[in-house]
Amino acid sequence: MSNEIDLMINRMEEDYIKFVRLQFVDINGITKNIAIPFGSEDMEDLFNDGMLFDGSSIDGFVEIEESDLMLKPDINTYSRLSWRPEDAAVCRFMCDIYTPDNKPFEGDSRGLLKRTLAKIKKKGYEYNIGPEPEFFIVDVDEEGYPMPYDDASYFDVEPKDMGTDFRREIALNLEELGFEVEASHHEVGPGQNEIAFKFDNALKTADAVITFKQAIKAIVNNMAAFDSKDYTVTFMPKPFFGVNGSGMHCHQSIFKNGENMFSDDNSETGLSKEAMYFMGGLLEHAPAMTAITNPTVNSYKRLVPGYEAPVYRAYGLKNRSALIRVPAARGNGTRIEYRAPDPTCNPYLAFTAMLQAGLDGIKKKIDPGDPTEINIYKLTEEERLERGIKVLPSSLWEAYHSLEEDPIMMKALGGHISEKFLDFKYAEWDEYRVQVFGYEQRKYLNM
Repeated sequence: MSNEIDLMINRMEEDYIKFVRLQFVDINGITKNIAIPFGSEDMEDLFNDGMLFDGSSIDGFVEIEESDLMLKPDINTYSRLSWRPEDAAVCRFMCDIYTPDNKPFEGDSRGLLKRTLAKIKKKGYEYNIGPEPEFFIVDVDEEGYPMPYDDASYFDVEPKDMGTDFRREIALNLEELGFEVEASHHEVGPGQNEIAFKFDNALKTADAVITFKQAIKAIVNNMAAFDSKDYTVTFMPKPFFGVNGSGMHCHQSIFKNGENMFSDDNSETGLSKEAMYFMGGLLEHAPAMTAITNPTVNSYKRLVPGYEAPVYRAYGLKNRSALIRVPAARGNGTRIEYRAPDPTCNPYLAFTAMLQAGLDGIKKKIDPGDPTEINIYKLTEEERLERGIKVLPSSLWEAYHSLEEDPIMMKALGGHISEKFLDFKYAEWDEYRVQVFGYEQRKYLNM
């Protein structure tokens, strides 16, 4: 480790690093950090011994009487933050969290995913995932209300698509951070955009999602400040009524000894039995998973029929109206696209949940049934019931109760995280359900 530390310190010196951000996330996936001045002697101690912090001030961690926790930077997560000033360069490390007696903290969602991946690695498995987080660029109208930045739609170009400069600037900055950007384009909704990055190991990808969201907000805010404008970025699943919401479709596969376990050239569909069982597990545990992959009350304003929302528990080989789609690529490119998640989820928890659901499907040989290759949106309720197609939870209340009743998903999160996560969801729903909104006042005030 000492040689690795020396090489990293030399790299930081060559990058003229002045400040180091030690980053982690709370139970909700919100980024937290501690910034320290860079000093080579201090860094060696930091990498070896970590840094104490107050865990009782972080959502979902510990109570005040057991507040001390330890941050240990993962040396493999070094990134120089390209949006910070050149003359005061800043880098960041993602951190693992430990107790003062040097044991992994069970409430650390990054640690949970890391431990889960370590277990399957002993069997020779590697879980890869490629998310597609969507976001809106938001402006304000003359009265200060939020509105989409443009009126463009899917794959539009300038001048209707006003996000071209944003996406180019974001892509260039993401590449400096080590991302491999595969594509960027305007999405279906006005002001809605998508930047897809390369398929990779689930832990590296979860780190990337956290950095991606932080980077996009910082870059767009900097551009807005330069232009003296009020626009910003939101990952809110459904910021505007009547338009498509923002999802984070997750393409995933499992490799064993360098071979894609989901591929079978001898099957009619090119899919292996493991791929089918994995989809069976995802469909079986989808109601409980939805609390994790779609964790806010606003998430369920997106998960409604219409607006291309993936609410139907079915799979299709090409069908985008189903919860699971299998893209056309085969061989080592074979993958399953789970379409429910949205970008408000904690990616460490979401990736853990999807992996454990799929593995349970493989273990129990859960049959997903036949593929659905018709537009489910056009089926009547009776026709869907005849086909055995069920729907996802329609509210956070329904979703977190489904989670409570699913022992596989509760075990996947572990005792600490499952308890704290449910506490937050109960509180969020209670806060939401007592609110009175403008819609209600307009509809009922004069009845």
